[in-house]
Amino acid sequence: MAKVAFIGLGVMGYPMAGHLKVKGGHDVTVYNRTAIKAANWAAEYGGLVATTPAHAAEDVDFVFTCVGNDDDLRSVTIGDEGCIAGMKPGATLIDNTTASADVARELEAACAAKGCHFVDAPVSGGQAGAENGVLTVMCGAKPDVFERARPVIDAYARMVGLMGPAGSGQLAKMVNQICIAGLVQGLAEGVHFAKRAGLDVEELMAVLGKGAAGSWQMDNRHKTMNASKFDFGFAVDWMRKDLAICLDEARRNGAKLPVTALVDQFYGDVQQMGGKRWDTSSLLARLEKK
Repeated sequence: MAKVAFIGLGVMGYPMAGHLKVKGGHDVTVYNRTAIKAANWAAEYGGLVATTPAHAAEDVDFVFTCVGNDDDLRSVTIGDEGCIAGMKPGATLIDNTTASADVARELEAACAAKGCHFVDAPVSGGQAGAENGVLTVMCGAKPDVFERARPVIDAYARMVGLMGPAGSGQLAKMVNQICIAGLVQGLAEGVHFAKRAGLDVEELMAVLGKGAAGSWQMDNRHKTMNASKFDFGFAVDWMRKDLAICLDEARRNGAKLPVTALVDQFYGDVQQMGGKRWDTSSLLARLEKK
């Protein structure tokens, strides 16, 4: 058992912190900007609540963060009330936010200056993966730091991998989002075409799912896409945030991402349709717009 702090109790962080408490058996203290969420979490799981990130990080072995973006991350890690200020030498900051590789390297340097360690550890698997404790975690860290952190991360993960030094986890997550963007657009076009061709979408996907076209997205999203239900899962607003990170990194490293850039524009169309909080599979709604 370790002493753990968890900062950020959104749709992902709330159940992840719960798994650290229940499945991992760790002593967990939580912090959330909206205090009622932290109070609700403590009432459900029996952990402690801190008033600031720095307070949450005092005398713990591992500090987890899971917030919205680079600026949110800096606000809970840097400064007098940030968690790094409260961390003891030798403690490890594990960041589950999907953010830039630059901020990951920045936080590693800040931790090193305090005598602490850092792992950038963005996750894939969505809200369902967080709730079921089966997330895929892509890590950037020094090998020895990763090995110490991995058994704790295992509480909410099905797969945990070291991708390289700090920032590499975020770069791996960018690859994940690039692949998903093109795949969901392809699936949306396939479902749209099948409907127009008069095919039974359910029967079709049952067959295609066993072949080369099969994917997690097909298995888990075709039913709701076919029913034009998009009010769940990973929101379009968040996907556009992630794709902006991918495209920004690509401009710097020279990678060519024409499909990703195009799908990002399509998600912009979905936002204009009022689908900012729709699931990413709502690319189909754009195709079916009258």
